[in-house]
Formats: sequence, C-alpha cells, structure tokens
Amino acid sequence: MDVLSIIGWGGSALVVWSLLQSRILRLRLLNLIGCVILVGFNAAIGVWPMVGMNAVLAVINMVHLWRLLRHRHDEAEYKVLEVGSGDAYLGHVLAQHQKDISRFNPGFTQSDSPYAFLVQHGDRTVGVVLAHDAGDGRAQIDLDYVVPKYRDFTPGEFVYRRSDVFTDHGFHQVLAPPNMRDSTPYLTKLGFHPDGPHLVLNLPRA
Repeated sequence: MDVLSIIGWGGSALVVWSLLQSRILRLRLLNLIGCVILVGFNAAIGVWPMVGMNAVLAVINMVHLWRLLRHRHDEAEYKVLEVGSGDAYLGHVLAQHQKDISRFNPGFTQSDSPYAFLVQHGDRTVGVVLAHDAGDGRAQIDLDYVVPKYRDFTPGEFVYRRSDVFTDHGFHQVLAPPNMRDSTPYLTKLGFHPDGPHLVLNLPRA
C-alpha cells in the first residue's frame, strides 16, 4: 500500500472514530482533522466531489468548534438551578449516571447532601453539584459531576462562580470534594487553594 493510500485510509478511520466519541468537543475536533486529511487526499487523486463534501464538513466543524469554545465559560449559556435533595428529577439523573459517577467519585453517597444544584445548558442537564454543611460556615462538596458529552467543558464552575448559591445559606467557604479523581487542576483554576488537608474556595462575605 502506498503512502497516499495510507493517508486516505487514515483520514477515513479518523472520521469514523470521531463519530464514536461521547465528548462533543473531541468529536468535532477529530472530525475536522479527518475531513482536512480527506480534502488533501481526494484533491491528490482528483476526486473533486469528495473534496467539496469534506471541505464543507470541515467548515461546519470549525463553526461548531468556534461556537463551543466561545461560550465555554459564558454564564449566559448555563443556568444553575437549586433543587431539593429528594427531588425526583435529581434522583433520575443520578441513577442514570450512577456507574460513571462511581468511576470518578468512588465512595460517593447522596444521603448526606441536602444542598443540590443542577447545571443546565438549554434544556439539557449537563452537571450536578451536591454539598452538605461541614460546620463553621463551610460547605463540603460531595459531588461535582459532568455528563460525558460535556466533559471537555467545566459546567460545575458556574455553581462556584455564582457564590450566592452558597452565601445565601450562610456559607463563607467551600471545601473541594475529597474523592474526586484528577480534579486539582480544574479546582485550582476556579480559585480553590490548599488549606491544611483541604482544597478550599473562599467566598465573598456580605
């Protein structure tokens, strides 16, 4: 098999692989790279209809990537809804993603989490943050979960950036979830800092 054929098959494989991704940002990026490779391959062998199709698909992917990245940290795109810990819809979301939640938050249990927040993107629930009162005006985060499709984003940040969801309950500090895997870089960017054995976020006092 010559080099050109390898490039063509590689581009096709990348497009197919992209469609198997659960994360929307990764899907768009891999699909874009595959389409660009196929534009070059089909131009080299003179198959112009395929050049046109892949060029259009590449542009579509670039537009979607631009929109996704542009609104990644836009508070106007995401809403935080506080719900009761016994809310039926909250229970449905947690049950639906139970296996994935256990994977990233080993030992998690909802029973001690009276404060519950859903992060909405349009009509989709993309994240859940659960917490309980740790005493001394501190809220202990028990769960900060993002659904797989939005895992390249950080919708939980909107709960922490909207400090009123905690200060309205009398909290002045938030403690990071103790068992959340690979969370330190994400939490540090949001303003959490080491304080003894904990990562903490200081909230503005009224």
